[in-house]
Amino acid sequence: MKKGISAIVISLALILTWLPSAKAADDVLIAMVYPLSGALTETGKRLKAVYEVAAEVINGSYNLPGIPYAKTEGIPGLGGAKIALEFYDTQASPEIGKAETERIIQEGKAKLIMGCYNSGVSKPASFVAERHNFPFLCAVSSSAELTERGLKYFFRVAPTDYHDSVLFFDFLDEMAAKGEKVKRVAVTCEKTEFGKHATGEILARAKERGYKIVANVPYAFKATDVNAEVLKIKAAKPDVIIQGSVFSELVLFAKTYKDLGLKTNAILNFCGGYQNPRFASQVGADAEGWSGSCTFAPDFIAKKAHLQEINAMYKARSGMDMDGIAMESFTTLIVAADAFSRAKSTDPEAITNALRTTELVVDTMPGKGVKFNENGQNVWIASTLSQIQNGKYRVVWPKEWASSDLWWPMYKK
Repeated sequence: MKKGISAIVISLALILTWLPSAKAADDVLIAMVYPLSGALTETGKRLKAVYEVAAEVINGSYNLPGIPYAKTEGIPGLGGAKIALEFYDTQASPEIGKAETERIIQEGKAKLIMGCYNSGVSKPASFVAERHNFPFLCAVSSSAELTERGLKYFFRVAPTDYHDSVLFFDFLDEMAAKGEKVKRVAVTCEKTEFGKHATGEILARAKERGYKIVANVPYAFKATDVNAEVLKIKAAKPDVIIQGSVFSELVLFAKTYKDLGLKTNAILNFCGGYQNPRFASQVGADAEGWSGSCTFAPDFIAKKAHLQEINAMYKARSGMDMDGIAMESFTTLIVAADAFSRAKSTDPEAITNALRTTELVVDTMPGKGVKFNENGQNVWIASTLSQIQNGKYRVVWPKEWASSDLWWPMYKK
């Protein structure tokens, strides 16, 4: 009898040995539609680096308090499935971004699309996704119009140009109440979707609050000479300049302001090139005193150990500290993981419904985290004003977030 039982046990063991091991959960592919070549190559590379860090955090196990899915080793609701990223190059072109989005959907492999940095590329690309009822998650494109189109499959984590314009004029109102000269405002933005809508928001806020626009000077995207534009601004004698420029153009403006002797009380910048840490390091003394909207700065890194670790991982890949655009992007991939986990599915409708009901508390930026309104805009995010002081981005306003006193006027005496 014992011999019979032993034979059965041995046979079962052999059968189990021959059976294939249990299949691991399939990777969840996310298509990343970003500028990896052309005028915004450097920005695209930084975004690629931060998304790779975010995927590493989600897929691995990290002790990062306040960061959902850092410890779970994959997506819990999908049996520990890992996030896989595939990058598609837009070359900062609306036409290419649109075509790549169409290709991604036709290929049928990706479960979610994320992109595209430029508002002018995100706009047509997200229209393609909408036509196919396919979820499109946007991290950083700032044109307020993107979440005013009635789309059902488009979601954005970052604040918009509307939010930044309110930030700027709340700040200027406070300075005016202190008796400072701020009422004469010049605006200069690139001639793109981003620049057009940033300008529109500034003009609207100025009219609402009684400020005079003394110069409105749009300029060509990828400009190589802005002497004429700067001379127009200088002739208008503004108290404040509000600017919307990508990195290379902002460097050009800084040099030209210096060469042509333009000085003002403040230069306030929408996200774009100002948040790129290379602006302060490359421009040097000519960047001192510049200010701009800020959802993340080294000041935040110094205060929280988990942000220090994320920043170190990013710096190892990019050679730079995190900035607002990087942290907004990092947070957005966490949002994607949360949607997949709660949906317990990779079906486009299930993912979209999960995004619509997002209420993710995450400790990466000012504000509570991420909750989308009926238009797909995150209503839990906040922004601050930073200023470049002695080569460092320091948060200077509002008071509850400030780590340094504001330089006013901007040029250090």
